[in-house]
Amino acid sequence: MKKVNPIMIVGGILLIAIIIIPSILVLPFASGKTNSTTGGSAVLEENKDWNKLLEEASIIDVSVYRKEEDEVETIPLEQYIVGVVASEMPVEFDEEALKAQALAARTYVIKQMMSDVQKGILKGADINDTVEHQVYKDEEQLKEQWKGNYEKNIKKIRKAVYETRGQILVYENEPITASYFSMSNGYTENSDDYYSSAFPYLTSVESPWDTEAPKFTVETTIPVHVFESTLGVKIDRKHVGEIVSRTESNRVEKVRIGNKEFTGREIRDKLGLRSTDFTWELAGQNVVITTKGYGHGVGMSQYGANGMAKSGKTFDEIVRHYYQGVEITDATKYIEQYVVKK
Repeated sequence: MKKVNPIMIVGGILLIAIIIIPSILVLPFASGKTNSTTGGSAVLEENKDWNKLLEEASIIDVSVYRKEEDEVETIPLEQYIVGVVASEMPVEFDEEALKAQALAARTYVIKQMMSDVQKGILKGADINDTVEHQVYKDEEQLKEQWKGNYEKNIKKIRKAVYETRGQILVYENEPITASYFSMSNGYTENSDDYYSSAFPYLTSVESPWDTEAPKFTVETTIPVHVFESTLGVKIDRKHVGEIVSRTESNRVEKVRIGNKEFTGREIRDKLGLRSTDFTWELAGQNVVITTKGYGHGVGMSQYGANGMAKSGKTFDEIVRHYYQGVEITDATKYIEQYVVKK
């Protein structure tokens, strides 16, 4: 019988260990999706049940008046924020922009819940599901909206909401009025140029990213007779009217048409314009109005937030740019105040 070399035996055992043991360690993760840069951590992230995590993270329920159904629905806070972010911001936006939106939306509803004035809310709800407050869509509505992309889209939104869970924006230890809108004209608006009150954290800041947004500049053509009847004016057939003054952010502050004066906001609201940064001219029997941006202009620009995110800014940098002097804090103590009031 041939004598076996002990060194060969040891070498064989080591070779088996090198080949087999790493394979055993990898097996538990083999069912997941991995890549060369993230490995097992990507698998764990992919398999998280974001919906369950959000339900566990919700520290209070929000009662939402569903206007179309004419009923009040009670929804866990973080799941409500998912429905708002999905409705208020394009899902294609960068994750850091979605996180910034989640912070703004959560702050908005907490502020609303703490408020003594429940204007426009029916049947005792905290908030409604329309643009009067924040648009909210439930799971079925989002499935209809996104069709075959629902699972991918909802996971992205839930992840962004979960990663800001329980956090809100405060100024001097009070939740802020977290206004936001679609896109600016290159600058946001001072709050007192749009609202009746001035908020120190809602001051005009640059937002150059918006100028690259789709439909940044839009022309709206209105027949002269419709323009006149809507505003209750008569134009002199030479020019539409005089833009008397503009705000710091170059939005129209006041206009004069004939012997009547309007604010830029009144013109926007009555004519359904995209923004208050507009110019106009007569073109035959029509008034052609050119607008820049979309929305009231106060607070966070959503397209601006996405532009900042694409340039490498994080969600906290985004919100601190658009809401000057604010801090990010845990919402628990503010929710406790709401519970006591109820």
